[in-house]
Amino acid sequence: MHRPTSVPSPRRLGVLTAAALAVAVATAGPAAAHAEVESDGARALGQNVELTFSAASESSSAGITELEVILPKGIVPADVTYEEGPDGWEFAPTGRGYTVSGEKLPVGEDADYVVTVRQLPDVKSLVFKTLQSYSDGTVDRWIELDDSEGDGHGHGHPAPRLDLKPAAPGAKPVSPSPSEEPATAAPSPESSGESSPPAAEPAADSADGDDGLPLAVPLGIGAVVLALGGAVWWLRSRHGGTA
Repeated sequence: MHRPTSVPSPRRLGVLTAAALAVAVATAGPAAAHAEVESDGARALGQNVELTFSAASESSSAGITELEVILPKGIVPADVTYEEGPDGWEFAPTGRGYTVSGEKLPVGEDADYVVTVRQLPDVKSLVFKTLQSYSDGTVDRWIELDDSEGDGHGHGHPAPRLDLKPAAPGAKPVSPSPSEEPATAAPSPESSGESSPPAAEPAADSADGDDGLPLAVPLGIGAVVLALGGAVWWLRSRHGGTA
């Protein structure tokens, strides 16, 4: 006996559709995680270029507390100016780039901030490797140059990459940014091998009086006066004896 094929009711069809959508969203979640950098119309040798960074949260239990960026060749920390970011977060230069950090963000909230670069180098693209720290001590390393280390579905950790348009006609590199490092101290005579001049004698050793005369001068005058006085006394006493 032929049994009629059952047709899902609209209600059941809606439940199945919602379940399928939820599975699709859950599956696509990890693939959507990213760290990106954007800049409208960025060109090589462009000056005062504003870059917008966005780092997606991958933790379901901890908030983002810090982003450390390793600057690409051609950009130094002194070239970067912090514009805005999460409330209370601060910018700090490092030996290889900078950090943007502060109180942990709410769990699941992405970290977005904006910086201005004094001038972009004359290259085709820039890679900003980023270390993303969470309040529980875990770190997401957005440092891969491509997705070759992932699973082929965008589940890796590629570094933020900014493609640049060719430099505008007549664009030239500006002078390098002033170094933030302290100036190197001049080498001492001992370290340079040069002999140092003899130190001057203290003034008290060469002058000991109101008129600045050497100490030997008044002593010599006193000795002469005493000698003359003794001679006069001797002559008078002899003269008196002869008389």
